[in-house]
Amino acid sequence: MPQKVVETPYPLIDADPHASRVIRYFRLSDFAFWGAATGAFPAALYFWDMADPSKVKIRSQLRLGGLLGFVGGFLMVYQRSSFRFWGWSENKREEEMDRKELTERARLGLPLYGESPQPEWVQSAAYRNSAFSQLKFHAFPMFNLVNHPHHGTDPSKYKGEDNS
Repeated sequence: MPQKVVETPYPLIDADPHASRVIRYFRLSDFAFWGAATGAFPAALYFWDMADPSKVKIRSQLRLGGLLGFVGGFLMVYQRSSFRFWGWSENKREEEMDRKELTERARLGLPLYGESPQPEWVQSAAYRNSAFSQLKFHAFPMFNLVNHPHHGTDPSKYKGEDNS
């Protein structure tokens, strides 16, 4: 299947990054955003109850609001990190981390994007299902949990460098 080429303002790092890479590349601002989202949801419920009192204790609702804020904040931060992999937002830090990580893997003779026990057709199906899935988190949260060779970049750029 031909890969869709999308023009982006910043360099493409990975068209379908593995979930562990997306999480490892979180920035401090991402964690701050996640924490703010976690606290904002129950705070909004509390202030809403102050404006229009419900006459019942809202402790359980606030706890549920905290959980929803935590999960929703994680999905938003995951999406922000994915945007940097795709080159849709500023990604200089991620580009340097990627180059360092994958150049080291190439130097050691390891597969750039990890090994997978699945057959090629399963890897291809996993890629087709998870590519740009971060844009559909509102409907169905799906993460790339399969190592596969489909990443939309030229792997030879990592083989020719020397980190000495």
